[in-house]
Amino acid sequence: MVAVLWGAVCLVPQQTVAQHHSPSLAIKKLFIVHSYEKGHICGQPQHDGALEGLARSGWIVGENLDVRAYHMDTKRVNNTPALIKHQAELAMQEIERFQPDAVLTLDDNAFKTIALSPSMSDRSFIFSGMNGQPEEYNTKLAFMNSREHPGGMVTGVYEKLHVREAVRVMSIMHGVKEILILVDQSPTGKAIARQVDIELSLPERISNRTPAYQVTRRIIRSWEEFQEVIAQADSDPDIGAIYLGTLLLRDEGGQTYTAEEIIDYYVAHSRKPAIGLNYAFIKQGLYGGATVDFFAMGRLAGKKVARILSGTKPGELPIEDAPRIALVFNLERAEAIGLEIPPDILMAADEVFRK
Repeated sequence: MVAVLWGAVCLVPQQTVAQHHSPSLAIKKLFIVHSYEKGHICGQPQHDGALEGLARSGWIVGENLDVRAYHMDTKRVNNTPALIKHQAELAMQEIERFQPDAVLTLDDNAFKTIALSPSMSDRSFIFSGMNGQPEEYNTKLAFMNSREHPGGMVTGVYEKLHVREAVRVMSIMHGVKEILILVDQSPTGKAIARQVDIELSLPERISNRTPAYQVTRRIIRSWEEFQEVIAQADSDPDIGAIYLGTLLLRDEGGQTYTAEEIIDYYVAHSRKPAIGLNYAFIKQGLYGGATVDFFAMGRLAGKKVARILSGTKPGELPIEDAPRIALVFNLERAEAIGLEIPPDILMAADEVFRK
């Protein structure tokens, strides 16, 4: 028997924001579909960033904007193809009931099962946190002419990880010669692996500070394998750091481990510095470095939603990369593993967590 935790529709409470001139007296509707469960460390920053981007553009929840959200919970519970498909069907039913002016999808599972559904082809979609290549999704259902000029009913923000920059910064900081990149076999894990390969295949700009380093990518297929690899890497003097891209694993008994459990285990069992995919992973305990700003990514998506609510067609707005990477560090983790962050880099950091 399979236990299913149904996704949930929720009203978004009125936000406390600075007052702006409302672009229209007419109330518009936005529906946000999360691939994640409520409060997920990847989904929630994007959601909050999107609402800030909307507020900065004059679209205020509770004044001229009605927002509802659906959490598909495809990472922790509904993580088989059949369950993901069922969640998409439930979400689309809610979309039809709500009749929103725009739909924002967070992460790939929501995008590929809902935005690419033929039944949704007449709706305005904006995505945030897409790990897969837009061009590859376009072969399944044509939705864009190009990233610069989509031309259809879809636009959004691609989650470019800036992997080369992340590993380069780590190598410069600590003289790391080998970095191990870990990914998993989930749809998101495969998309991350594909992006890693694409980014690392591009020529690197050479400068006086460009270090010599080696990057190895490894696919992790189970929780047990993850534990073994972490133990091996921790005892290998050649491996100087880990890029932790494993977000969903199962053990031999079928139990699921998501990002929170994976990070907690890593912190407890390894002394190697780990690059986190985003702020939240580093706040939870990973060492840090150059990482994606999920809040800023959501904010850019929210600004696109705002323009669509104000009358711009989605296809007139370019598909853009995540707007920036940030330098983020966890000082408690640095102290625990005996690493000193160079003062010039620490002063340039966008955020420093102390616990």
